[in-house]
Amino acid sequence: MTTSPNESTRRVITLLVANENGVLARVASLFCRRGFNIDSLTVSATNDPAISRITVTLNGDEQALSQLILQTDRLEVTRQVFELDPDKCLQRELLLLKVACTSRNRAELREISSIYKAKIIDLSPDSMVFELTGKPDKIDAFLTMFDGYNILELCRTGVTAMERGGKHPHLQKPKQEVRTVQLPRCGAAPQDKR
Repeated sequence: MTTSPNESTRRVITLLVANENGVLARVASLFCRRGFNIDSLTVSATNDPAISRITVTLNGDEQALSQLILQTDRLEVTRQVFELDPDKCLQRELLLLKVACTSRNRAELREISSIYKAKIIDLSPDSMVFELTGKPDKIDAFLTMFDGYNILELCRTGVTAMERGGKHPHLQKPKQEVRTVQLPRCGAAPQDKR
């Protein structure tokens, strides 16, 4: 199935950014100004303590996404930014789900969790808590099975993703020259720029 350049589809963007205060706010603000609604966002450490990895899922067409990547790459805190190909990357998400239960429906709930290979991590007389890790589609399908049950609480981490195989081609680029970050230090008074 081919998509037209103007067709809006789910995209996964990865950014490698300076591990400093205020970086996430700058990146999210840029996405907002460009009119993108972020579906999920995760931030994690990398093997380099000076760099953090931001994984963003959003919907957008090819042209708007290209413009967003170009502008994000221009931020002085950005080291690398690229879109992950869904066919060539691994995507995972964590779900915690608390469902009301009774002695009558506990066996049904266990059966659902068994089919999806979810763990039961808490059991009380009136509720069960499930933990499931998997692709976003698997999480969605698991949640659909609970449409007829009383969901008490739900928490999803958002997508984290990584390219399959060896080192991702974008990560093989030579390290960019470290750019001076223009963010004020936390608690520092703004400087007069006359």
